[in-house]
Amino acid sequence: MGKLKAIGSNLSRLKPALGSLPPVERTASAERQLFSPWRTWYKSARWRALRLLAFARDLYTCQWPGCGFTTANTSLLVADHRKPHRGDEGLFWDIDNLQTLCKPCHDRHKQRAERRGE
Repeated sequence: MGKLKAIGSNLSRLKPALGSLPPVERTASAERQLFSPWRTWYKSARWRALRLLAFARDLYTCQWPGCGFTTANTSLLVADHRKPHRGDEGLFWDIDNLQTLCKPCHDRHKQRAERRGE
């Protein structure tokens, strides 16, 4: 039986290919979806039913102190989580953690308060 010859390395002749692919560009919503998969819960029938229950419980009235805006047009209302859930399924689906806010109060006051850490 003959001896095996050592095979020489061809690695030194290869061009470095690391980083040669262009970076993947994602939209802001695609980026959020990638790192926050719980966002799909907002598109479910279960969520839509739960938010309507919260609106009915609050009599379609904004719960932000001093506002009191009332409307039957649910597109002007937001079912807001009192305590941010950050992907916690229990907090997300807890109706006692939901409050009705009008869109302006949610987008101004509530978001500002959350950014301050309140």
